[in-house]
Amino acid sequence: MWNRQPTEHELIDPGNTGLGHRQVQWWGLPDGWVISKRPAHPPLVSEADFIAVQGMRADRETTCPDRRYLLAGMVHCGVCGRRLESCWANNREAYRCRHGHTTANGSDTARPKNVYVRQDRILPHLQALYLLLSGSDPADWPATPPDVMEVIETCETREITLIYDPCRARFARTRPGR
Repeated sequence: MWNRQPTEHELIDPGNTGLGHRQVQWWGLPDGWVISKRPAHPPLVSEADFIAVQGMRADRETTCPDRRYLLAGMVHCGVCGRRLESCWANNREAYRCRHGHTTANGSDTARPKNVYVRQDRILPHLQALYLLLSGSDPADWPATPPDVMEVIETCETREITLIYDPCRARFARTRPGR
């Protein structure tokens, strides 16, 4: 299979071509993948088994059951756009982006090394987000503020992504395709 993660080369600085190019990769859509008509080697598992396990996800046992990453997969980095990974920082749940330091691709030295935001700094802002989602008319707002889990479920249902901007230390929200 080819073209699952296409690579392009773009100028580092279009105003100064002497700086050269950098590789840029992204996940391609399945309709753009190129699948070989004949296998290059004998398969390790059948195609039916491979397809069957693609939707499965194994739950990992945690060493500390008190850790609950409520926003896992919902928070993205405002610097590079990557999804923040869950981590344990200063004895609290947190989210971080290492800006490519964990991948084989070279990282941009101008980016900050790591971005961290603690979960307890995010959760108090979710009720205000819920009011924004409810509409601008105060008559549409709920009589009592929803609990945090209700707001998180609403964000998941509406496929809302939270974007953390470390330079401004604040959040923005987006929806898929925007």
